[in-house]
Amino acid sequence: MKKIIIVRSPEQLRNMTEPEIIHEDADILAINKPSGLLTMPGRGELSSADSALSILRRTRGPLFVVHRLDKDASGLMLLARSAQAHRYYSGLFENRDIAKKYLAAVEGLLTEKNGEIDKPLVQGGSGRVSVAFNGKYSVTRYETLEHYKNSTLLEVSILTGRRHQIRVHLYSIGHPVIGDRVYGDQARQRQWPRLMLHAYELKFADRTGKKLSLRSDPPKDFMSVLPFL
Repeated sequence: MKKIIIVRSPEQLRNMTEPEIIHEDADILAINKPSGLLTMPGRGELSSADSALSILRRTRGPLFVVHRLDKDASGLMLLARSAQAHRYYSGLFENRDIAKKYLAAVEGLLTEKNGEIDKPLVQGGSGRVSVAFNGKYSVTRYETLEHYKNSTLLEVSILTGRRHQIRVHLYSIGHPVIGDRVYGDQARQRQWPRLMLHAYELKFADRTGKKLSLRSDPPKDFMSVLPFL
């Protein structure tokens, strides 16, 4: 079977909606990435058009991805304007000098007010991540914000930044993120329009030492699901 390659014209690229800019300075752009949009093209992607990076490069010039968000997650993401800024901000993430908070709606009712999940993670050849004794050190903390009929809204912070960390850790304790068709029950999760995971806060010091606290409110497609949980 022949592969279908989608090629978009420059006019189509220009008309694609830019992600909302939350903060902008000489070093970085902080954007509010919508659910369903790639951070940057991954393996096997046939077109770079449908990614936050390629859309913003059309109008903002050279940009470098500092960290990634899952395609199906939404929220704050940093892009650097130069190689020097990229090294600095990537270093903040690698050294865990950036505080990251997320909102996650999960299946089931968590009875604990807060908790910590300390389980090593390993990525398989398929890209799927799992808990394994020989995996990389990974720690996720959560605080219960609200209970619904059969689900719980959590504020989540991560001490490490592994691929799919929040999703796998919450799945491992029996509370998968609602809308997660990779780690949750696929038949049940397909009823939800999106993954209920939103990166809403980043705190860090910029290259001048100034402390920044950036926040992104959950989008409408996140909030509209809550009444049905």
